[in-house]
Amino acid sequence: MPSPVAAPSVWAVAGVTALVLVTVLNYLDGQGSPTVDLLVLCGLVAALSTGAGIGAAPGTALVCWLILNGFATPPMGELTWATGYDLGRLGCLLVAATTGTVIGRVTAARAAYRSLMRDV
Repeated sequence: MPSPVAAPSVWAVAGVTALVLVTVLNYLDGQGSPTVDLLVLCGLVAALSTGAGIGAAPGTALVCWLILNGFATPPMGELTWATGYDLGRLGCLLVAATTGTVIGRVTAARAAYRSLMRDV
């Protein structure tokens, strides 16, 4: 079974990719709906987490939330905190990261099991 990618590597890729995606979405849609940005970032987090260990999930969600909060939600360039709203966004990103990680680990375990059973 392949070992998961190191958490700092996942966080670095998540930060750079999230920043690029939010920039592109802001360019295409202006300062449009942060909900669209959240959905796109949830997909990104889930995809990146498929190769990561479960320990990377909270950090990946936090990095993407920071990008979302700072660059996709008015006022631009400022981190703000609206408890209900931001806890919901963090929760969505954390669920996406955890789901991606679980899918990735189960897929790797199944592949390892099939490989083992084929060799028997």
